[in-house]
Amino acid sequence: MRIADIEAAIRSAFPCERILVVDESHLHRGHAGARPYGQSHYRVMVISNAFDGKSRVDRQRLVHAALGERMEEAIHALSLNLRTPEQAGLIDKR
Repeated sequence: MRIADIEAAIRSAFPCERILVVDESHLHRGHAGARPYGQSHYRVMVISNAFDGKSRVDRQRLVHAALGERMEEAIHALSLNLRTPEQAGLIDKR
């Protein structure tokens, strides 16, 4: 699984203001689920209006649904930081 594939899957599922995917597989060498070639542990930050009014769990479900089978086959660990533009400080609603 490549970073570009993860980004594309999420962007195609819902609009994103910003998205950042970091492969942290190198930090998990020798641990369960780690692959010798990496590409198994990711940290993902998404800022999207699609998260507005949704709980943390519902936001995670949106991302997991966007990644679909990748979650079962290619991704061993996924750390998520999911915010609305307002929560991320991109919108000032004073």
